[in-house]
Amino acid sequence: MARRTASALATLSAMVTASVLMAAPANADLVMYCVGTGGAVTVPSDLYVPPGESCSLQGTTITGNVRVAKDANLIIKGGTVNGEVQVAANAYFDSVDTRVDGDVTLAAGGFGMYLRNTDTARIVTQPKGSQPVEGFLFVEAGSKVDGNINAQVGEVSVTDSEVTGNLSTNGAYFTDVKNVFVDGTLSVLNNANGSVVCGSAVQGKATFAGNQGGVQLGPNGGLDSCASGGYFARDVAISNTTGRSTLDDNIINGQLQLTANNPVTEVAANNKIRGGIAGESAAPTAARALAAAEREGTAAERAAARSAAANDAAAAKGAARLG
Repeated sequence: MARRTASALATLSAMVTASVLMAAPANADLVMYCVGTGGAVTVPSDLYVPPGESCSLQGTTITGNVRVAKDANLIIKGGTVNGEVQVAANAYFDSVDTRVDGDVTLAAGGFGMYLRNTDTARIVTQPKGSQPVEGFLFVEAGSKVDGNINAQVGEVSVTDSEVTGNLSTNGAYFTDVKNVFVDGTLSVLNNANGSVVCGSAVQGKATFAGNQGGVQLGPNGGLDSCASGGYFARDVAISNTTGRSTLDDNIINGQLQLTANNPVTEVAANNKIRGGIAGESAAPTAARALAAAEREGTAAERAAARSAAANDAAAAKGAARLG
């Protein structure tokens, strides 16, 4: 497991039916509302953060599922969730040094999720659709995802972490994977600002298709700084890329498959490609760094601001009555 004043207005336990507040609650019909701050207690039920409210927990164990309602915030540090976490439209989930035994889901239009040194089951971020908010997903600092990551919106950054299943994105703003072990496949499709993969190991096939802004595997690609290349245990396929695609300092145990990239993919001589190259490639050219406005997103700054505001709002409400 990864390690890591106004009077309280929070209400105590409420008896509600499962169909009203949470799909398949873990503990009968009990749901504990959280508004304010909480410490090292055990919540013997599901937990619900009401619309527009903030809940900040430290060392808390939740035996059921967690639902973060529309416009709400949940900050949890050093905690345990025995169920799943559902994050609604314009809601925010920030987790540090925490274990979540179930899936973590960001609904369409969710503000975002920031997970540091956090263990979870599957992670899903749903497409924005008609919602006004563009979400994001950051997984970092020794986190472990025991299952798949499937992200379909915003900035996706996975660093210094482990994914036991597949990592896939489709229609995201960008997908960056740095110092990550992926035990399944890696699939990056139709990202508006491409993808950077550095210092990572991918056990399954790696597929990059329909991305704009380029694809950078290893250093010296111009999209982002990168200390080293990666290890790919199977084939690597790059196709229909608009923008510069580059490979530098990588080991590919399978074949490198290149199709309809504009310009053609640049492959440095220091790559070790055991299965050979299928398709058109070229020698590297001088790297052109993208302007900050072209590549860098704002999710990290927005997350920091939202987290600070949520902690302030929770503190202003006082101690949540959780047990």
